[in-house]
Amino acid sequence: MSETNDHQTETLGFQTEVKQMLHLMVHSLYSNKEIFLRELISNAADAADKLRFAALSDDSLYESDPDLRIRVDFDAEQGVIRVADNGIGMTRQEVIENLGTIARSGTAQFLAQLGDDQKRNAQLIGQFGVGFYSAFIVADRVEVFSRRAGALRSEGVHWASTGEGDYTVSTIDRPQRGTTVELHLKPAEREFADPYRLRHLVRTYSDHISVPVLMPRENEPEEEATETVGSDGAYESVNQATALWVRDRNEITEDEYKAFYQHVAHDFQDPLLWSHNRVEGNLEYTTLLYVPARAPFDLWQRDGKRGLKLYVQRVFIMDGAEQFLPSYLRFVRGVVDSNDLSLNVSREMLQQDPAIDSMRKAISKRVLDMLERLAKDDPEAYSNFYREFGEVLKEGPAEDPANATRVAQLLRFSSTFDASAEKKRSLADYLAAMPEGQETIYYLVADSFTNAQSSPHLEVLRAKGIEVLLLHDRIDEWLMTHLRDYEGKSFQDVTKGELDLGQMGEAEPTDADDASEQTHKELIDRVQQVVGERVKAVRVSKRLTESPACLVLDEHDMGRQMRELLKAGGQTLPEMPPILELNPSHPLVGQLEATSDEGRFEDLALVLFDQARLASGEQLADPAAYVRRLNHLLLNLMR
Repeated sequence: MSETNDHQTETLGFQTEVKQMLHLMVHSLYSNKEIFLRELISNAADAADKLRFAALSDDSLYESDPDLRIRVDFDAEQGVIRVADNGIGMTRQEVIENLGTIARSGTAQFLAQLGDDQKRNAQLIGQFGVGFYSAFIVADRVEVFSRRAGALRSEGVHWASTGEGDYTVSTIDRPQRGTTVELHLKPAEREFADPYRLRHLVRTYSDHISVPVLMPRENEPEEEATETVGSDGAYESVNQATALWVRDRNEITEDEYKAFYQHVAHDFQDPLLWSHNRVEGNLEYTTLLYVPARAPFDLWQRDGKRGLKLYVQRVFIMDGAEQFLPSYLRFVRGVVDSNDLSLNVSREMLQQDPAIDSMRKAISKRVLDMLERLAKDDPEAYSNFYREFGEVLKEGPAEDPANATRVAQLLRFSSTFDASAEKKRSLADYLAAMPEGQETIYYLVADSFTNAQSSPHLEVLRAKGIEVLLLHDRIDEWLMTHLRDYEGKSFQDVTKGELDLGQMGEAEPTDADDASEQTHKELIDRVQQVVGERVKAVRVSKRLTESPACLVLDEHDMGRQMRELLKAGGQTLPEMPPILELNPSHPLVGQLEATSDEGRFEDLALVLFDQARLASGEQLADPAAYVRRLNHLLLNLMR
């Protein structure tokens, strides 16, 4: 297609992650192989959008060719497909960076999740986004010809690879700006070089692209052909070439909405739900918002893809405009098109524009409306959504206090009323099941559902038939510092402070309820002397019915989960010794209270203390000492 300067040709190796991705896509996405054309056309449309934006400040980049377009050519005899755009193009270095590496944090960890299950791999790769590399699903050789807009024609670049271990990059002479991707199809995939198949794929997957997608004109009456653009007189547009979001909702089919989502999100799965809305009044803008069916692999990466595509008066401005949604809704994809912002708006200007705050509040409200309707109308679908995005949603009460109650209504929790971590209950469900006289929503934070479910702190609440929410996500304790009440009911962590349940429930009062500090004062003093400063205090428990001991914190002390999060962030925290609670009705505590052998008393007291630590999910400071004491007690029992 152009002359190569051989002395500027070099062979480079693919990044390890690229090799893995190529191998996995070819083997895992075979049943979805036709997506390659959608991905290449989407990339070409993005390149056109980027040129249109860059030309706002420098219209010389158009190089006397302002009509942006994408051309799809084919050679059925040779088995070749070409997708060409006259968009922004790439420099030699950009070609190496964009086609030879995957510069996304978390890529290696993501690839480690992929194994031999091709169906599962296809779903995961869909979360990653396949992009340019999908070309190798159908091609055994791919060539790319490109030149950056505004660069000299002698600064063109040619990239070529068979999708194995390496690729070549050459400097070429290229008169036209933009990028051409040339696919040399595998023998078994030559069906894709058929003009009718290509037209069908364009109309199926790329009809919504706002840039005209041109193909060689069919033999049809001239009056039936779509008006061509630019100098491509032998070509006709095969897509609508109208921004989907500017069309009337009644004119857009469900399949068109789904196809546009796949373009915006670079996901080949359908979205879970969407909302298309036009706002008129003091501010005029249009939004088309999507909630994905699955979380992207980089949802928790700091530099993960997030934010909406921003257009101003149909002109693309930027990807990832984060200013229009709070971080806890970062999973939302879509576009916002404003008539009130400047075409030269920048990220910095967005942060300072008062109109953005108003739009952000309105768009956030719309997303919450979507989720509330889903939770009401299709609980099963909402359960699937929550499995993917629930932990992110828990950031909402802290980040968005104005909508904290609405977010709280959308949260779901495990519960002592359910035997499985998969079953979740809303706060409304909890309130509906509360017995008469209960004024508090009880919860427990632990590292896992299993640890939470087996916690000794639940014993008296279970005995009285009182539900406790089991919080086992890493963010849960932080969440509860910002979720103080719901529908007039306060929250209480059952591992903190005094637990006085009064006469709630039908269970008989336990021995621990009737026990007084005075009755067992000598025991408490002796245990306190043994454990010393490792605890803040020792007292009789009102929580325990089956276990001998447990550890609790003062009401306002920071929990272990939060402490570990802060320590992981490099913060130094003061020591907060727990309170050791004893259950005098337990036989082991009875044995402890009755023994006069000080050595045996010390061993048993420390074993009970360490067992309480283990039951709370803590690591023992000296596991070997615990084992020695336990063995010594066991040997004494055998004598």
